[in-house]
Amino acid sequence: MVDRERQELADLLLRLGPGAATLCEGWETAHLAAHLVVRERRPDAMVGLGAEVAHLGGPVAAWPHRLEDRLRESTPYAEVVGRLRAGPPAWSPMGWPALARAFNTAEYAIHHEDVRRAQPGWTVRELSRADQDTLWTAATLSARRVRGGVDLRRSDVDGVEKRVGAGGRTVEGEPLELLLWLSGRRDVARVTVT
Repeated sequence: MVDRERQELADLLLRLGPGAATLCEGWETAHLAAHLVVRERRPDAMVGLGAEVAHLGGPVAAWPHRLEDRLRESTPYAEVVGRLRAGPPAWSPMGWPALARAFNTAEYAIHHEDVRRAQPGWTVRELSRADQDTLWTAATLSARRVRGGVDLRRSDVDGVEKRVGAGGRTVEGEPLELLLWLSGRRDVARVTVT
């Protein structure tokens, strides 16, 4: 799934060009493409990205953004997208199949939707059951970051739910929608929260 998401996202980025909107605040498509390339090709950026996720801030968290800016300013957009399409080099930890699946499945599905859903007239994609199952696993792992816990319920499969932490709010939807909600895209995630 991750390879297909990568290719479809690269196609979309090329079609839209470098200045199209995304759901990532302050980012256009050129920013998002550079982010994904740096993430996979610059292991030194991973510490900064981790610091950013942990909301630590500071110079370590700013490092990946400096690398992304340099890439955007020094490399034609089509070439950046070409690097994204090619995937990480074999020496990069993100090029190792097990790590790529673990770290890139949710990343590419979410960022693909960041671009798709920022465009006028977007519609919800229909994904295969296998893809939704893969995203369900990613969503249940992401739910660990919800303070106090959450109950996730799949709307595409009867009787499939997962309590994470102490539980609390129930969020119901297809796995991709749950993953979007868990990643902060609450305005565009098609879920029901009770």
